[in-house]
Amino acid sequence: MLTLLAPLRPRWTLTGGAALVGFHQHQRTTRDLDLFVHGASTLGRLPDEALAAIRHSGLPVETMQRSDTFARLRVQCDAETVLVDLVAEPVPHAEPPHETALGEHRILVDTRHEILVNKLGTLLHRREPRDLEDLRLLLATGGDLRRALVDAAQKDGGFSPLTVGWALAGFDVRPRALAIGMPEARVQALEAFRSALAAEIAALARP
Repeated sequence: MLTLLAPLRPRWTLTGGAALVGFHQHQRTTRDLDLFVHGASTLGRLPDEALAAIRHSGLPVETMQRSDTFARLRVQCDAETVLVDLVAEPVPHAEPPHETALGEHRILVDTRHEILVNKLGTLLHRREPRDLEDLRLLLATGGDLRRALVDAAQKDGGFSPLTVGWALAGFDVRPRALAIGMPEARVQALEAFRSALAAEIAALARP
């Protein structure tokens, strides 16, 4: 799928779970592709061109959501469904992406730090177990929480350690994790991580 979309312009950057799984050795599964167009206030014709490229390959595809800044495409690949999210992101990167070879093409992939920053910001808008799992891995493998909190606040004027701490406090992990079939041991580990992360952020927020 990434190879099909690699020639599209403007260039997009792969971020989120697919970047972690495909390029940063994060051990989890994902069927979502998050493609951000940085420095853009609208997607323009990019969704139409993505649809055309996918259809030309022979894969069934449909548009699930579309606005000037966001488009979600559902693609049927053999027995699996892949969701492709195209996002216009006018806010600059906290850290520039890496350019990576992908077959005959080269694509942009967000760094681990950029993904950490984005995952913290995501907590203000959605509460998914996968985001907590990604945060746990990123922080356990050298992520700098203090730096990421500063960068997240620069990208989003509504973000602060206090607001993300409040979001974590209201994140009831168990029902959401059990609903997606997460084993009990992982649920407990994720609950413990949520509490520890909230406490660490609260400590960093103190003057």
